[in-house]
Amino acid sequence: MFIERKIFRQIESYINSKEAIIITGMRRTGKTSLIRFIYEKIPSSNKIFLDLENPLNQKYFEETNFEKIKSTLEFLGLDFTKKAYIFLDEIQLVRNLPQVVKYLIDHYKIKGFLTGSASFYLKNLFTESLVGRKYIYELFPLDFEEFLLFKGSKLKLPDRASAITKPVFDTISPLHDEYIRLGGFPEVVLKTSFEEKKKSLEDIFTSYFQLGVLRVGDFRKNEIIRDLILLLMERVGSKLDINRISSELGISRITLKEYISFLEGTYFIRLVKPFSRNVDTEIRKMPKIYMCDSGLANHFSKINEGSLFENNVFQNLEIRGEVNYYQRKSGVEIDFILNKEIGIEVKINPTKNDLRKLEKISKEIRLKKFKVISKNYPSDLAGKKNIEFGFFI
Repeated sequence: MFIERKIFRQIESYINSKEAIIITGMRRTGKTSLIRFIYEKIPSSNKIFLDLENPLNQKYFEETNFEKIKSTLEFLGLDFTKKAYIFLDEIQLVRNLPQVVKYLIDHYKIKGFLTGSASFYLKNLFTESLVGRKYIYELFPLDFEEFLLFKGSKLKLPDRASAITKPVFDTISPLHDEYIRLGGFPEVVLKTSFEEKKKSLEDIFTSYFQLGVLRVGDFRKNEIIRDLILLLMERVGSKLDINRISSELGISRITLKEYISFLEGTYFIRLVKPFSRNVDTEIRKMPKIYMCDSGLANHFSKINEGSLFENNVFQNLEIRGEVNYYQRKSGVEIDFILNKEIGIEVKINPTKNDLRKLEKISKEIRLKKFKVISKNYPSDLAGKKNIEFGFFI
């Protein structure tokens, strides 16, 4: 049974538009389930779904003569004399697909639904080939509300953080702890036992490494990028020190930057740039490293509770817009700044002093709002306007 994701409501309005729908994101976040659900909802029988992880399906698109590809699709049952729907899953595995899709859309009544796990490929190539004729959506691991839905929980989060009393917090907290420790990959959440959940996390990592790295990437030494992944997992929330890491791995800075770019482009890691009113300053400073999912980070590394919670908060903020961090030379910092407007400090047990410091810095750098996100229930700060909880982002 398909459990509806929030992103479906955004896509639903454009199912019958002319533009191609492109859904991208980390492997195993539910892209295939989502477009299969859309496929089933379309009443037309003039449609086709092809999984491009199947080498036989890849072969259909290897022709340089695009009319021959059209003939193959006709053989598979599509009627090009009327509106047709093409669903293609994991399109980064076929290099010339953007050009094929563009040709078919330009010459026939084709509506394309496409998924992929490599943002650098999808955004760059489709930007060139389908200018103004596509909508790109990013599908992330589940947020906490979706997590509750997938768990079958009937809990409904209050509309306001200030309405969360201690009894309400104590009811939600065990589920939120599980969400932080095991993450938001749908298949992990749906498993019932802890052992099954751990096995799913291992399968997700193996799938990413074998299909996302070895198959799509072009690396001379696969063990180096494996070691890089494990090293980065240990440094969640830390600055990306290119010089130090390249020295540790024994590779050049240029090679390391290429590997980092690949890991970010395939959604495994996320880089958070510093906030500055000066673009040049932003570029010069080091970004911070986060993982796509706190469950993966927790399972494969030994990061502390604070870093794990910070990663989980980040992955929920990322869904809501642009995320930066702020730090002065003196060391004074704000963990996250959302959409260049909201200063956010992440604490396991916040104090009044944490709130005062955040308010002061936020005003100095002209942020519109600020809030401290707490993992535990701070009795002396509960109900205050600028105190929220990790499950309320």
